Amino acid sequence: MRLWLLRHGEAEVQARSDAERALTAQGCQEVRQATVQLQGRALGTILASPYVRAQQTAALVRDVLGYTGAIHTVPWLTPDSDPREVLRQLDRYDDGELLLVSHQPLVGALAGLLIHGHRQQALPMHTASLAELDGEVLAAGLMDLRALVHPQHA
Repeated sequence: MRLWLLRHGEAEVQARSDAERALTAQGCQEVRQATVQLQGRALGTILASPYVRAQQTAALVRDVLGYTGAIHTVPWLTPDSDPREVLRQLDRYDDGELLLVSHQPLVGALAGLLIHGHRQQALPMHTASLAELDGEVLAAGLMDLRALVHPQHA
C-alpha cells in the first residue's frame, strides 16, 4: 500500500474560526508545486479534512492532476485528531494509493507512528509538504518513508 500525506498549503492567519481559514495565493502555489510529485500516480482515493484550507488543497490537487474520482471529506483528519483513530478508520480502505490531505500536528504524528511505531518522532511537515509512505500493511511501525518533499518558498 502506498500512502501519501499532504499538509494543506499556507493559510490565512485570521478567520472567524480555525476551520474557516482559507489558502493564501502563496498556499495555492505551494500546493501546485507539491502536486507535481503525484503526477503519473494511480491515486485510488483522496480523503480530506473538512476544514476549508484542506478542502481547497484537495480541490487543487484534483484539478492539477485531472483526477476524476471524488474527494471524500472525513471528520477524523482535523488538526487535533488522534493518529491511532486515523489508523483505525483507514482499515476500511483497500490496497492501492491513498492520499490524505490534512494538517499539523496530525500528519507529522501519523507519519511518525506509521514509520517508527510511536509518536515521539513526528515527521516535520511544512505547509504543502508531501510524504510518501509504503508498506505491505498500513500499521504502526510497518511503513517505510520513501520521500518527503517540502515546497520551495519564494
